[in-house]
Amino acid sequence: MSKILTLVLCAGLLLVALPATAGQWDKLTTVTFSAPVELPNIVLQPGTYVFRLFDSPSNRNVVQIFNADQTELYATILAIPNYRLKVTDKTVMPFEERAPGRPPAMHAWFYPGNNFGQEFVYPKAKAAEIAQEVKAPVLAAEIKPAETPEELLQEPLVAITPEQKEVEVAINAKPFEPTWEPAITPTLPELVAPAELPKTASPFPIVGLAGLVSLGLSGALRIVRRRN
Repeated sequence: MSKILTLVLCAGLLLVALPATAGQWDKLTTVTFSAPVELPNIVLQPGTYVFRLFDSPSNRNVVQIFNADQTELYATILAIPNYRLKVTDKTVMPFEERAPGRPPAMHAWFYPGNNFGQEFVYPKAKAAEIAQEVKAPVLAAEIKPAETPEELLQEPLVAITPEQKEVEVAINAKPFEPTWEPAITPTLPELVAPAELPKTASPFPIVGLAGLVSLGLSGALRIVRRRN
């Protein structure tokens, strides 16, 4: 069973992870590592780095890593959205725990207060190696170190299993959608007025009463005529 070592502030490899003042658009985060950390196509040595999303209004799944003052770009990494149920107010970076002597491989990056993070996509050869070590599938693509963000986004995405099989994954997968049904407000049935009023009794008593009234009026008229 794969073990994922979740590192937050002041835990394990991650010493400091503080969001900078750039706002949430690019998720800019400054991170300091005390030991080597592996990411796609790069192993970061101990030091301070800046993680941020590539500045693109159309796709928010490319991560760039810079030096501390952002004067040098170290890596541009393809990722896909990763969802977490529990949101924290700190940066969270889960790592795949590997064999002794190998740097832990960063699995994802979650910005403080966000449900969605970025799950990293590794080159196929490295993904196969990690999947075999951690006994879990790893996202992979035919990634070349010099590819631009636009080229990265065109790469077919797969997941490599511990058995070294490739399973296709849609790179333009829809964001997480809840599986529960939304609350439905019940509606009252529509009230329709009846075309005819209901018949509550037989018409014969009414006819009989009308006959009695007619006889009474006829008798009264005869009496008046006799007097006249």
